[in-house]
Amino acid sequence: MKKDKKRKISFNSLKKLYKYIHPYKTSFYIGLVFLLLTGFASLIFPKLVGDLVDGSSSSPDKIDQIAIYLFILFTAQAIFSYFRIVLFVGVAEKALSKLRQDTFNHLIRLPISFFSNSKVGELNSRISADITLLQETFTTTFAEFIRQIIIIIGGIAFLSYISIKLTLFMLAVFPVIIILAVIFGRKIKGYSKKVQKEIAQSNNIVEEALQGIRIVKSFTNEAFENLKYKNKTDEVAKTAIIGGKYRGAFASFIILCVFGSIISVIWFGTKQVHSEGLKMGELFSFVLYTVFIGASVGGMADLYSKIQKAIGASEDLLEIHELSGEDISESENKTKLEGVLEFKEVSFNYEERTNNQVLNNINFDVKKSENIAIVGPSGAGKSTITSLILHFHEVTEGKILIDRKNINDYNINYLRHNIGIVPQDTFLFGGTIKENIEYGKIGSSKDEIIEA
Repeated sequence: MKKDKKRKISFNSLKKLYKYIHPYKTSFYIGLVFLLLTGFASLIFPKLVGDLVDGSSSSPDKIDQIAIYLFILFTAQAIFSYFRIVLFVGVAEKALSKLRQDTFNHLIRLPISFFSNSKVGELNSRISADITLLQETFTTTFAEFIRQIIIIIGGIAFLSYISIKLTLFMLAVFPVIIILAVIFGRKIKGYSKKVQKEIAQSNNIVEEALQGIRIVKSFTNEAFENLKYKNKTDEVAKTAIIGGKYRGAFASFIILCVFGSIISVIWFGTKQVHSEGLKMGELFSFVLYTVFIGASVGGMADLYSKIQKAIGASEDLLEIHELSGEDISESENKTKLEGVLEFKEVSFNYEERTNNQVLNNINFDVKKSENIAIVGPSGAGKSTITSLILHFHEVTEGKILIDRKNINDYNINYLRHNIGIVPQDTFLFGGTIKENIEYGKIGSSKDEIIEA
């Protein structure tokens, strides 16, 4: 699991994600239009407030007119926000539902060797936690990020229109804030990803302990498992606390810089009112635009960090899609196998244990309708032989023949449908007893289920 890999927002990553949004592109683009309208409405607000301040020295009709404009503006913004949220949520939920389905569909088709090298808890985390992260990004973070960009660009344009000198003074402060914000953002992102990874590991401890609860209790290892989980959750808390300190320092830094820049702008702007005839309403609008821009710049680093995390999560998910799965397509061959089995000089070792050969030069054959028993001590390779017959793994050397034909030449779906198996471990799926009984033959009749 490459959970700690540093991610950059790449065109290729966005292109892969857009594939899931594309079927709903009309709703997505309409949502973008409403997002732009929301951003522009936010930019008009400081201008109208400034006009209202200047209007205090003019006729009451002028004040009433501006107040009506403000009411219309807020009403329009409320409508734009509603449709933007509804459209983005609709697109996100549909796209992520398809991504969930594709991920699970591909995951369940991967060979047994993949699951032997992966932990169930971490795989489950990919499908649940990473999708949840993408859900938040698509519905909230992305829209907020675009809105902040609109406010920054539009705000600077309005500031320049009001006073070039005041704008240049304000902009002199921001590069330093942005550079430090990016540094803080990267540090926070690193700790966030580390916490995410450690949470997945702690979830895996719980999952393994509960799945193997009989073994845990048989060896009275409840205290041992509890200690393992305690140590891991303590690590999570420790990492999260350090990350929290960085977030706290970042928040304090932003507050200091934003309020410091606002005070500086008010100071310089007040001098402009006296020396260059800047109106008080214009200064008021300028301060509001500065606050808007400052808040947007302050939030950009965090939003960008969240988008990076979401891109990382999407790449982790899409990595699964790039792995080669088994071909379990339906076979045109509907005839039943005779059941003649031959192992010819078969040797085998698991990929993760290349120095430990499980089977060494095994030879035997089973005739049609013949019953045999394979006996031996634990670890001798009995279960491995069964796994090889089901074609869960490829033999290291030699070959397996079924009905005098190499096992590799059979369609996997056809082969496994012709093999009956009673697992030594009892496992029940969630659902009814009927559903569990018919699992070996989905769609069995009532009589077949009763007979079974």
